[in-house]
Amino acid sequence: MNYATIKTHDVANGTGVRVSLFVSGCTHRCKGCFNAEAWDFDYGDPYTPEVEEAILRALEPSYIKGLSLLGGEPFEPQNQPALLQLCERAKSLYPDKTVWCYTGYDFERHILAGKLGDPEITDRLIRLIDVLVDGEFVEEKKDLKLRFKGSSNQRIIDVPASLAKGSVVLWDN
Repeated sequence: MNYATIKTHDVANGTGVRVSLFVSGCTHRCKGCFNAEAWDFDYGDPYTPEVEEAILRALEPSYIKGLSLLGGEPFEPQNQPALLQLCERAKSLYPDKTVWCYTGYDFERHILAGKLGDPEITDRLIRLIDVLVDGEFVEEKKDLKLRFKGSSNQRIIDVPASLAKGSVVLWDN
């Protein structure tokens, strides 16, 4: 996996101050995407064990509220194994910090249905995510007043509550 950038003090992609990893590679190619250069799976730098360690160290301070995964597309099958390992380690080291993930895939139709690569990896990964912003960015539905999402068709999902209920529960801050 490659990554486009890492922000160690991000306040735009989830609640509080967060560490954000922008992965490379996306097949959605949404019109008006703010990060189109990251569509290319070879864009950016290789994700190495040293990069993972740097992310985990950046999560350590008490004022950091969690990890955000963006792209590119975190749920592309090629990106899932590395993100699963990162999230497992982050949750083990920092169980009180949250994981947010932004995906163009639909929670029910793609992620829960196991249609994105290895269903076991996808299932393990989604269970480590606290909040999922799902749905492709739709330029015609772009609204700069929306909090934590780019277009009105996207949803902000409370993943643990949704998995427990068996249906989507929207996140309520």
